Amino acid sequence: MKSLLHRLIRLDYLIHLKSTGTPANCAQKIGISERSLYDYLKILKEMGAPIKFSRNRGTYYYDEDGRFRISFISDHVRESVDELIALG
Repeated sequence: MKSLLHRLIRLDYLIHLKSTGTPANCAQKIGISERSLYDYLKILKEMGAPIKFSRNRGTYYYDEDGRFRISFISDHVRESVDELIALG
């Protein structure tokens, strides 16, 4: 069973490529229900994703360039970055 994170990454990838297809097609590609797709889209939008749907192309797309980057940052690295930001 795929995790929520894997599905969000897959959805981001399809949106980035502008190859989601219709909501029903996109849900099938990810392996979820169409209702769940709308929940996943809501999550991405709440995280700041400028997602739109093109009726002409029949696909979701990002209204501006960008991608999600989900990764682990150790406290050591985070503290170093925080110090650099504080120094301005």
